[in-house]
Amino acid sequence: MLITVAKDGTGDCLTLQEALDNIPEEHDIVVTIRIKPGVYEEKVTVASGAPPILLLGEDPQSTILSWSDNAHTLGPDGEPLGTFRSGTLNVFAERFTAENLTIRNASGPGTGQAVAAFVNAGYAVFRRVRLLGDQDTLYTGQGKQYYNECYIEGDVDYIFGAATAVFDHCQIHTKRSRGYITAASTPEGTSFGYVFLDCEITSGEGVGEVYLGRPWRSYAHTAFIRTVMDNSIIPEGWHNWGQPDRERTSRYEEFESTGPGANPQSRAAWSRQLTAKEASEYRVFNILGGWHPEGY
Repeated sequence: MLITVAKDGTGDCLTLQEALDNIPEEHDIVVTIRIKPGVYEEKVTVASGAPPILLLGEDPQSTILSWSDNAHTLGPDGEPLGTFRSGTLNVFAERFTAENLTIRNASGPGTGQAVAAFVNAGYAVFRRVRLLGDQDTLYTGQGKQYYNECYIEGDVDYIFGAATAVFDHCQIHTKRSRGYITAASTPEGTSFGYVFLDCEITSGEGVGEVYLGRPWRSYAHTAFIRTVMDNSIIPEGWHNWGQPDRERTSRYEEFESTGPGANPQSRAAWSRQLTAKEASEYRVFNILGGWHPEGY
């Protein structure tokens, strides 16, 4: 099934949400939603009962989904939305793929938590997607997630959550000083949390004192494998979030980091530098438990 979304009226629907809402309830095979170039200012939800969905944009520069809710925005009930209802794109479907588009929370700096993509899917794939925001840009709620050749930006805890997620050849960009890239909440007993493979960490001009991560929950796991790091990364690399007990249970790891931000000899004593043998286990197929993220 193919649905085309176009702001100029040349498609089947004018908005992305309209396209999703028009999928017949009994439909259970892949639905491709082609999004023509334009800035689509809407808040979008992919419901839990949706069939496998592929959102296919023209390219990230011309196909943009944007909204500006934040944790303090008042909802229909008159109460603040909170972090988990602030998302621009909200995915609850079991299987979901997005390619060639930008997902933006335009709330702006200093407005608090403001999620661009809230991903609470069973299996999710993002390819060549730009995720733009400030605090809490990407929420990885559950399941297994794969990000390939994506650009993700923010300033505080801008990749956070409990999912097992692979970031493969992505650019991770910090916008302001004294920030935190990740805030994992990996469940106890889970083999892998966040794994960054062959990524690049960049930052805005003059940005410094950026931490690779801090543990949102006690068993947080984050690993950077062969990642190029600019000089924004603080030498100790990792922060305990003011809770020293989490140093015993969190797993923070690196292997062959390069660039001016790579300082293995100065890293926090409770983090680890992996051996080559250990790092060899950090393969996409293995991390994702035998699932190959080909998309749908």
